[in-house]
Amino acid sequence: MIPVVHHPHYVAPAPARSQYQWNKNGLVRDLLREHGGIFAWHEPEPMPRRWLEAVHDPDYVAEVIEARVPPAKERRIGFPVTPQVAARSQVVPGGTWLAALLALEHGYAANSAGGSHHALADTGAGYCVFNDLAIAAVRLVEEGTVERVLIVDCDVHQGDGTASLTAGRSDIATYSIHADKNFPVRKARSTLDVPLADGTDDAGYLEALSTTLPPLIDQFAPDLVLYQAGVDPFAEDRLGRLALSYDGLTTRDTWIATTLRARGIPFASALGGGYGLDALEVSRRHVASILALGLAAAKQPLHA
Repeated sequence: MIPVVHHPHYVAPAPARSQYQWNKNGLVRDLLREHGGIFAWHEPEPMPRRWLEAVHDPDYVAEVIEARVPPAKERRIGFPVTPQVAARSQVVPGGTWLAALLALEHGYAANSAGGSHHALADTGAGYCVFNDLAIAAVRLVEEGTVERVLIVDCDVHQGDGTASLTAGRSDIATYSIHADKNFPVRKARSTLDVPLADGTDDAGYLEALSTTLPPLIDQFAPDLVLYQAGVDPFAEDRLGRLALSYDGLTTRDTWIATTLRARGIPFASALGGGYGLDALEVSRRHVASILALGLAAAKQPLHA
């Protein structure tokens, strides 16, 4: 079975004036359940505060937990931080960390939320409050669970927060393949950035991915990969600038899983970006991603 991490707090009520689709995580859960017994469900604990503060400024952590984020930061995040959003923001990083632990045991696991790669040290941004990828990676290496973590970010937007929060570390590396002219305007410096031109299609995307990621994997030799499996490179995504098809997204995820498992590297995925007026269509993209990753990983079990 494919391990999936989910928590009821992932489905938070939509704050006023929010453009983010807050029902997406519930739809993803429901669509996954329709596939019956191929998934094993796991519920995470909230990330302990000290690990949030290991990555984010303690004052900002307090602002979020106490739901008193200043208006300027809320505007940068894209929605108000209500008590429900604060609770969600603490449990999502716990979900990515738990997915990583499950991946070490089973080869692959998915968090049905997360991928909040724009959150910075003292503020959130771009619909991201806390950076679950950076938090989970730091905790994994600091506790000695693994020695090296590679964060692979295939969202259409650059993983600027993740790159900034892990810069200078020798035990965490970051890879971002994204639309060059998309948000954020000011890019950070990942270990390896692969900027793509507007309108890059399936063939161009897969060529860029397959020629740039394997050398980094082989050079860095991670014990674990955290995969930001954004589905916003899709051609019809509301906030994307690339031109991948449904089949292209599935091919991408199958290639990621096959490449990592062929090297014996366990990996955990986080949901990442996906935007559109039809929340069900977006959710189906995420479900297809988890299925592609899980089915491809199952062909090469961790303990084979």
